[in-house]
Amino acid sequence: MSTFLGALRRLLLTPSLASVTFAKRGFPVVESEATRRLESIPQSVICGFEWGIDSRTLWEVERRLAIVEPEFRGFAYEGATMAYTVRDAMAGGRGGCARELLLGPGQPHIFLTYIGIGFAMARLPRVLWKKVLPDLTGSPYFPTMSWLAVDGYGFDRAYFDTKKWIDGQYVPKSYPWAGAPDYFLRAVDQGIGRALWFIHGGNPAGVAAAVQRFAAHRRADLWSGVGLAATFAGGCAPDGLAALRGAAGDHRPELALGVVFAVKARTYSGFVPAHTETAAGRLAGLSLADAVRIADETEVSADTTGPVPAYELWRQRIRDRFVPDAGRLAS
Repeated sequence: MSTFLGALRRLLLTPSLASVTFAKRGFPVVESEATRRLESIPQSVICGFEWGIDSRTLWEVERRLAIVEPEFRGFAYEGATMAYTVRDAMAGGRGGCARELLLGPGQPHIFLTYIGIGFAMARLPRVLWKKVLPDLTGSPYFPTMSWLAVDGYGFDRAYFDTKKWIDGQYVPKSYPWAGAPDYFLRAVDQGIGRALWFIHGGNPAGVAAAVQRFAAHRRADLWSGVGLAATFAGGCAPDGLAALRGAAGDHRPELALGVVFAVKARTYSGFVPAHTETAAGRLAGLSLADAVRIADETEVSADTTGPVPAYELWRQRIRDRFVPDAGRLAS
């Protein structure tokens, strides 16, 4: 049950479902059954946000999220996390809503809930960012995967301000996230790469051409984002996935890196759709079990210190598994 304040927050802050459709955003997408299903993902995020920003208790939010079909439930948790992060910020950073969600029912979707924090960051002034990441000590992948919040920020800006961030290839001001300001822009580009998959409706030629228009030094991170989105979200037939792998060229190891993270996230959530298994095979030549094994064998300890974040060290180790096999991947 909502409260008056909750209803007011919902009315003032919740985007409409129509506002995230591909047509409304002006994306170059030819409507089909596949693109309509892909379009359901941002709409699932909006539903999760609406429930999170309005509901009185976490129990009520959890019960609402439970009715979302398993393939889209993690995206709804993204939206709920975004809402709870905004609510915590409105409480002066003293709220504990996001922490309770992420340590509780959101735990199976922890990879996506971090992204939800990034969606909130896109709507909050930077002065509040230092308080958006809750203390999740004891939670797996904390704080290593918190860089997905920055990824989420990049995705959001590319999706909602496409002319500036995609057409204009905007480079934002850096930020010392997790004490590593030099890596911030790379994590943003990983999110932009994911957004390109949606902006072009899973069309391999459109996605590849969009990546190619970016500066050369940004393309590796963009391709890893493309691989993650194509594998996690779906929206492309097997032949299209094979074409995408071919278009990645020298960046096939980065594409495969995205595949591995996507499979790991899907399996961790407890539900793996058929399109994820198909993408793992077509984009990286991997079975689901092989992708999870690579992720687990290369994982970096969260307490690793040094100039390179543990998150990027993990990514490098995964990528390196595919560099010697570049010839096989090209076959």
